[in-house]
Amino acid sequence: MATAAGTVLSLTASGCVTVHGERALLPPATEAEATQALADFTTAYNRADKAYDPSLDAGRVTGPLGEINQAGLRARSINTPGGNPEHKPLELTDARFVLPRKAGWPRWFVADTASNRGSGDQRWLLVFLRNGPQQLWEVAYLTILPRSEVPEFAEEEGYAVPVPADTDALAVAPRDLGREYVGYLKDGKPATFAPGAHTTEWRAQRQKAAQRPGMATQYVDQVTDRGDFAPLGLRTRDGGALVFFATRYFERQTAAKGYRPKVGPDVKALLNGEIKSTVTREWVSSQAVLVKPAGTDRNGVTVTGRLQGVVGAEGS
Repeated sequence: MATAAGTVLSLTASGCVTVHGERALLPPATEAEATQALADFTTAYNRADKAYDPSLDAGRVTGPLGEINQAGLRARSINTPGGNPEHKPLELTDARFVLPRKAGWPRWFVADTASNRGSGDQRWLLVFLRNGPQQLWEVAYLTILPRSEVPEFAEEEGYAVPVPADTDALAVAPRDLGREYVGYLKDGKPATFAPGAHTTEWRAQRQKAAQRPGMATQYVDQVTDRGDFAPLGLRTRDGGALVFFATRYFERQTAAKGYRPKVGPDVKALLNGEIKSTVTREWVSSQAVLVKPAGTDRNGVTVTGRLQGVVGAEGS
């Protein structure tokens, strides 16, 4: 998995989805059920990582994290068919569950955990999603944040508050974040996004790559917001929201005459076609953003985390 996770119905303006006439606001799970879902995910993830076998956790991941995870495991299973010789079991501890009440399906919640990877100050936020009572809980999004950047969530009657996809109470509605981020990466507009590693610096890195002598690099970004890739947001105590959303982009490298673009073993394992002068990598990218309340025209959205991975490649 590289770092930088059924059909999801859009929330209505009231924050509810009507399913068979049901409008009762219900929590997605009990604390015990959420704890079990986290344990089941961790067990499946470790089995798949140890064996480099994507089938072993395919039922526990979905959406952007699922596509990134499964592609990475497929590549490594080709390059290291005997499994992961450096496997270290992932441990997710000190879990706090953020349970938003809503009506109908899908239902989802966030597990805010510590891990045995990276800095001890980091928190792993995993978004668990389920589209019906007979389905398993699957992780659709993952972001890793410093403890100080995990916001305080608003509550109503002891439960977190989901943000409607089309709300007008935020600087950018969740359903519009993918479109605006794709537009920003293309031309730097709108000025909604605050400067940072995943905005101004990311655009600068792309521009530098495009100007590299002997290698032309082009980027094409796409909105990815259907099904288990739909944006999901939680109201924060300051009146804003933490929102998870996904995009997809294609990175096309064309070498000067007489040269070929080079790719690493994991990309080569996912490659279709033969690289003669061009290689196009397909990436899935998931973002966690803090969105300010409506009325904030500039820097209303801060991208706090981004996880991306190559999910395919094409040579020509």
